[in-house]
Amino acid sequence: MKVVGKATSTARVGGSTEPGDEKACWSAPSDCCSTTSPCSCNSGESNSSDCCTTPSPCSCTNLPAELEDRSIPCPVIPPLPLVTDLTVSDRFDHILARWGVNRSGHRKDPGLYTIGTPTPDSPVIVTANYTLSVDAVRKVLAGIDCYLLVLDTKGINVWCAAGKGTFGTAELIRKIAQTGLSNLVRHRTLILPQLGAPGVAAHEVRRLSGFRVEYGPIRADDLPRYLETRVCTPEMRRVRFPLKDRAVLIPVELVQSALYMVAATVILLVLAGPLAGLAAVAAVLAGTVIFPLAMPLLPVRDYTIKGLMLGAGIALPFAWAAVTFSPGPSYVGCIAALAGMLAMSAVTAYLALNFTGATPFPSRTGVRTEIFSYVPAITAMFVIGCILMVALGVLRLMGVW
Repeated sequence: MKVVGKATSTARVGGSTEPGDEKACWSAPSDCCSTTSPCSCNSGESNSSDCCTTPSPCSCTNLPAELEDRSIPCPVIPPLPLVTDLTVSDRFDHILARWGVNRSGHRKDPGLYTIGTPTPDSPVIVTANYTLSVDAVRKVLAGIDCYLLVLDTKGINVWCAAGKGTFGTAELIRKIAQTGLSNLVRHRTLILPQLGAPGVAAHEVRRLSGFRVEYGPIRADDLPRYLETRVCTPEMRRVRFPLKDRAVLIPVELVQSALYMVAATVILLVLAGPLAGLAAVAAVLAGTVIFPLAMPLLPVRDYTIKGLMLGAGIALPFAWAAVTFSPGPSYVGCIAALAGMLAMSAVTAYLALNFTGATPFPSRTGVRTEIFSYVPAITAMFVIGCILMVALGVLRLMGVW
């Protein structure tokens, strides 16, 4: 068995905690048999373990890099009780989180929690330490005796943390060791949210910790029924993104864009007049408010194209007004209309692209592909539109038209 790192007092996954034990807090079973057995990990050495009939090479290099580079301090952190009722303070925290206030500060201390009075046979549910994630889970578990294992995802929700890797194999194994979970429960099953699957290699968790990963339903509301039947119906597996879920994303997206919107509005009011300033507000509101609400109604799959279509539609009245009411030569109105169409469509498309990271539909590769495919184009559109608008504004201030 491989020994990783040393500490004066550590805990091993699947083993007991003994003061003075100088083994690492995690260790991998030998690949030569189905049960853990000692083997020597000298370079190139092949051994026959007690449970194997033929010699097999020991696997000594298959731990995740994160686990090879650090050890877990002991003693094991005992589980803490967790109530299921949400307080006024909890709900106020939700409001702040939804509006993007102290965005990285909405986190629960990672570790193992008890809900009710769990026994060694009670289920173990895993979630992220984003407060909204923890609260959504604990609220529906009222009356159910269980353990809640909270991973350190840096205050990020399950789906986004799985994409970043913080809700992942290494962190899950680490928390199993830190909490001494194997000494608290007789079974070896962890119930993870389905949206966390991209970050977790279930076979590695089983091999390195002895715990089997079982993916539960998409939504926390379905957890009580799932725990009762241990059957995930197709409806529980279905990813839904209804109007209510889309609407709650609006405040944080709007707050993030508000400062830029105000700055652009002021600059355009000075350089190009009130119509241009109003156009800036309309483009931002289209990307942060109208887009999430109208998302299913917009054709095509790519979010950027959806945003371009919406932005062009919002820009059309402003383009018509520019052509119709702009003073001076006719070319001034045409240039202003073109500048507005380019810049407004680009802004709305960029803000729409942000929603690929806030919805459960796109994959990591899909998001990356869309970013590299469309960002250069919408950047060029925005830059050209801005150059045209600035040029018209400067000419206006110089009295050319």
